[in-house]
Amino acid sequence: MTEIIGVIQVKGGVGRSTIATNLAANFSDHSSTLLIDCDLPQGTSASWYATRQASLPSTTLFLATAANHLELIDKVQEAAEGFRYIIIDAPPRIAEMTRAIIILSHLSLIPLGASAAEIWSVCDLLTTIEEAKKYKSDVDARLLWTRYRANTMEARELSEAVDRELQLKGMIARLGYRVAYSEALARGLSVEDWNDTSAKDEFRALVAEIEDILEEKRR
Repeated sequence: MTEIIGVIQVKGGVGRSTIATNLAANFSDHSSTLLIDCDLPQGTSASWYATRQASLPSTTLFLATAANHLELIDKVQEAAEGFRYIIIDAPPRIAEMTRAIIILSHLSLIPLGASAAEIWSVCDLLTTIEEAKKYKSDVDARLLWTRYRANTMEARELSEAVDRELQLKGMIARLGYRVAYSEALARGLSVEDWNDTSAKDEFRALVAEIEDILEEKRR
């Protein structure tokens, strides 16, 4: 069974491609994985893939791109039999594409940094999630804190605001404010390839949590 994970957010610069590429690298270590970059023409995930293949060629990690939601649906349908995992990197501000990704995905991750602007952007996303539920009743979209600094007053206050106002499930794993993510991305690497133990540990925790969620859905 192919399992699909979408990384969605209507705001740019929130770490969608960072999460998508790290997930793709991690899952491809043990299973055939397709990374679909829908954020064109920027194509951060596509650029990461090209850089990675030049230095760390893989026979289990593949790339596709999709310029619109109809092309995405076709690509997913074509790939459904050939891959264990499909990771979709969504574009910002395109409701049709975001809605399609939510419907196609077994789990949608919503990156959320500790800033008011990113909380507001998730509020805008709630409408698209509700629209997706008209087509798929078991939509599973969960918040994922990124660039998170647990010991700051701002992070605690924003966490409380999110729980109160957004009423979305959240991932237990949280990704910290670490340069390892951006430095690894620029080199076509994942944090698993990098020398930051804390980044490795927190991303491994995220992957383990995702695998538990998907396992529960299979039952």
